Amino acid sequence: MVPNVITRTTHETQFHPIERRPLDNDQLAQRLSEIADLLDAQSANLFRRHAYRAAAETIRRLTRPVWQMLSEEGMEALTRLPGVGKSIARTLQRLCETGHAPLLHQLRGTFGPEEKLATVPGIGPKTAATIHEVLGIETLGDLQAAAYDGRLTRVPGIGQKRLQAVRETLAGRFRRRRTAVKAQRATSESRRDTKAHTLRLVADLLSVDEEYRRKAKADELLRVAPRRFNPNGEAWLPILETERVGHRYKAMYSNTARAHELDTVRDWVVIFHDVAGERGQWTVITSRFGELRGKRIVRGLERECAENYAEHSVHALSLFDSDAEHGLDAPLADRGGE
Repeated sequence: MVPNVITRTTHETQFHPIERRPLDNDQLAQRLSEIADLLDAQSANLFRRHAYRAAAETIRRLTRPVWQMLSEEGMEALTRLPGVGKSIARTLQRLCETGHAPLLHQLRGTFGPEEKLATVPGIGPKTAATIHEVLGIETLGDLQAAAYDGRLTRVPGIGQKRLQAVRETLAGRFRRRRTAVKAQRATSESRRDTKAHTLRLVADLLSVDEEYRRKAKADELLRVAPRRFNPNGEAWLPILETERVGHRYKAMYSNTARAHELDTVRDWVVIFHDVAGERGQWTVITSRFGELRGKRIVRGLERECAENYAEHSVHALSLFDSDAEHGLDAPLADRGGE
């Protein structure tokens, strides 16, 4: 959840926000679908739920960017679209202008991630809590991604039958059956490409995590006052916006019920990323078990984190051997007059 109450600290001049690109139509449709899902979970008015879902489909099918329509013709261009009334048009306008929508923030703030996951048939409250704890998943979009990239099968109690049920339910909600089928038919070469992409992503996430914790500790970041678990309205949650090779990331401490319960709020770092138009969310924590104990890992990508650390160890050893070959590991007094 990205809070919408912002208070600037005395270090305001040290925060340099990244120039934001307008959300594309698919991203806008995802936001409207998420609003519909959250309204579903709250058993809100049926017409209202259907309205947001229908509007999402309309936006997804457009060939012209919504932000361009607003820029050239204003709100009237949106209200002429099938299923888009004034209220939804205003939501789209806010999303295009700021990247945020008050209604979505409100729904996210009053409805926790575990309750969202439990709205999927076959996932009860206990399984939802386990999925959130093991993988750090907080949205249905990320749940769908985990159902296809193999992470969901790592959760105890998720067998093939339940996995297929989750895939079918979410495919119906997100209208992404074709994409799922293509993913299942991937060749061995594309799987290798996917693994390489995942390893690059892990390296980015661990780098962003390090930058966030370092700057948060130095009090160099903008702080916000989250709505949840913050009775005094204190602006305590640091927010980092950064980039890695053109990919945008946003990081913050995990302000979830589970993190507060386990006293790991300032250990768990939630990272949102926007890569090639696709949004994702990951949680980085300190491992407490096994070979990675004490190291920072991305939940659900433990094996990839182990490969990342192993690769860095080999690289460091290679550099040491190179230094030793040239005598650079010896004290200055033993380096031939240096």
